[in-house]
Amino acid sequence: MVDVLISPVQPADVGEILTLQRAAYVTEAQLYSDASLPPLIQTYEELAAELGSDLALKATMGHRIVGSVRARREGSVLHIGRLMVAPDLQGRGIGTRLLTAVEREAAGKVDRYMLFTGQLSHANIRLYERHGYIQVRRVQLKSDVVLVHLEKQADR
Repeated sequence: MVDVLISPVQPADVGEILTLQRAAYVTEAQLYSDASLPPLIQTYEELAAELGSDLALKATMGHRIVGSVRARREGSVLHIGRLMVAPDLQGRGIGTRLLTAVEREAAGKVDRYMLFTGQLSHANIRLYERHGYIQVRRVQLKSDVVLVHLEKQADR
C-alpha cells in the first residue's frame, strides 16, 4: 500500500475534495434515505469558502486525495467535522490518521474536541469512541434522524 500523507488543504484541492465529499457521503445518504444531506448539496463556492476559513487537512496517496477533515476553533473548543475517507479505502486507518492529525493541530490551544454523526452511522461512532470520545447528547434533527454529539477532553 502506498504511504498516506496528511497535509493542509490547498485552494487548488477544492474540486477534488468536493468530489471526494460527494462519494463519501453517498453511503450516509443511503443509510438515512436522504439525498439532500448538506455535504451532498454543498456548492463548490461554499466549500471553497469553508476550506479557506477553517482548519482543513487532507490525506493523499500519491496524487490522489483519499480523505479530508475540517475543524474550527471556538474559544476553548475544537469543532471537528466532515471527516471523510474515499469509500474504496475505508477501514484502513486513514480516518484515524486524519482525526489524530486534526487534534494534534489544536493541541495546547483547546480544552476539548467536539463532533457529531448520525445515530445510524455505527462505524463512525465506533471510530470516535475508540479514540476517547464519549456521547454527550442526542438531538432529534428530523422524525427519523438523530444526531449523536460526542466530545473528548484535550490533553493539556
